[in-house]
Amino acid sequence: MNLNFIPLASYITWDVKSLLLFTIVFIIAADFVKNRRPHGFPPGPWALPVVGNIFTVGHNRTHERLTQLAEEYGNVYSLRIGQKWTVVLNGFEVLKEALVTQGDSLADRPLGPLIVERSQGRGVITTSGHIWRQQRRFALSTLKYFGFGKKSLEPVILEEFTHCAEEFRSFKGKPFNPRVTMMNVTANIICSLVFGHRFEYNDEKFRKLMWNIGESFHFQRTIWAELYNAFPGLMKYFPGLQQKLQKNWAALRGLIREEINEHKKISSEQRRDYIDCYLNEIQMNKGKDDNTFDEDNLVNCIWDLFLAGSETTSTTLRWAFLFMAKYPEIQEKVQAEIDRVIGQSRQPSMEDRVNLPYTDAVIHEIQRMGNIAPLSLPHSTNRDVQLGGYTIPKGVTIIPNLTSVMFDKNEWETPYTFNPGRFLNEEGKFVKPAAFIPFSAGKRLCLGENLAKMELFLFFISFMQHFTFSMPAGVKPSMEYRFGITLAPKDYEICVTSRVGEQ
Repeated sequence: MNLNFIPLASYITWDVKSLLLFTIVFIIAADFVKNRRPHGFPPGPWALPVVGNIFTVGHNRTHERLTQLAEEYGNVYSLRIGQKWTVVLNGFEVLKEALVTQGDSLADRPLGPLIVERSQGRGVITTSGHIWRQQRRFALSTLKYFGFGKKSLEPVILEEFTHCAEEFRSFKGKPFNPRVTMMNVTANIICSLVFGHRFEYNDEKFRKLMWNIGESFHFQRTIWAELYNAFPGLMKYFPGLQQKLQKNWAALRGLIREEINEHKKISSEQRRDYIDCYLNEIQMNKGKDDNTFDEDNLVNCIWDLFLAGSETTSTTLRWAFLFMAKYPEIQEKVQAEIDRVIGQSRQPSMEDRVNLPYTDAVIHEIQRMGNIAPLSLPHSTNRDVQLGGYTIPKGVTIIPNLTSVMFDKNEWETPYTFNPGRFLNEEGKFVKPAAFIPFSAGKRLCLGENLAKMELFLFFISFMQHFTFSMPAGVKPSMEYRFGITLAPKDYEICVTSRVGEQ
């Protein structure tokens, strides 16, 4: 009797297989029809069904892979991340055309699911349109009021160096990892501007703030972030990931709100810092139709200021220590120029820059080789645009590949060689090539550029003035990196010794 059921069981098995095969073919065909490249759209590599090019670009060396793809598909090419198209721009001329000449058309930011959940449509870095313009204008004018990019901020930076120098000396020349200390140093400058005070490096609240910012920053350029943005509905079924993100974001918002609440206990009319000014702005704009000032926006703006003003500078300085240890002859030449112009007792000033051309050149070459923001931040077209002979529709995500510019053989001779001389003319004076754009370009130029330039100069001069950097015995400098929104050196240990003649 069981034999009578064998054909039926076999039929059912094959029927299920046929249904499964039909479903797979249907999904592939539907995906192909739905996601074909539009007419006149930039070319690019073949995309897998459903996931697109998520696994094409790699996620440990994405900037290198995107630069390689430009050799095959041209300086303007396209990728499909999940169900959405992205256009990658390469080379100085293309980026200048897009970000400067047609900057108005590419001034928006794409609103991926991860960004929406993190910022809730607020802040200054990830927003677009009216809210972005109003918040950016306020941030720049307010920070300028408190010395942003001005000589009045020099004492704050130099005072922070004294705390860092004390920390460095405590290791007595023994190897240590400078990552946490450098993050604390640069973050304290932002704290002074935003909160009106600095933190001790061992302050528990400060350590939690830095840890949460670091974790949030790193996650946004991982494979999990790409999958989250491409398939938010599916990724929410990964409870561990979702809970970790929400916990991190909630903790960071909570720490910022604590500072805001402390400020609210005292009249904001005193204008002691950014929070005071913002709270005052909230009161002044109540009831206005175009008002974007509220406490939720304040929290996200502060978060953005930390991201823009601390991570990039601390990472650049960590690259600086590595390059100086790798090239001791360059370090000695920098120290000799500083000793001749400033000496070892006087504190440096931004006015010294013109008299320190070689040192200035070394700082710029560290920025170029360090390649801190390899893919900048993504843009989005707010209207149809023409780039490189292709039509890019409204709403397409744009990735400005800064790596392709900073290592462009057409712009830099021997681009992969550390050579500060490329920033000096025949008379030995400092010159900056147009293709040097570590902070990107155009309307979305990095909010913290002026602060970063001042910090890098004053901190680097101070470090070279007082210390010599070297690797532990038997260890060679490793230029391996950790890819994220920033390109950071992998954790390393370094020896810092006080220079001869220092009191």
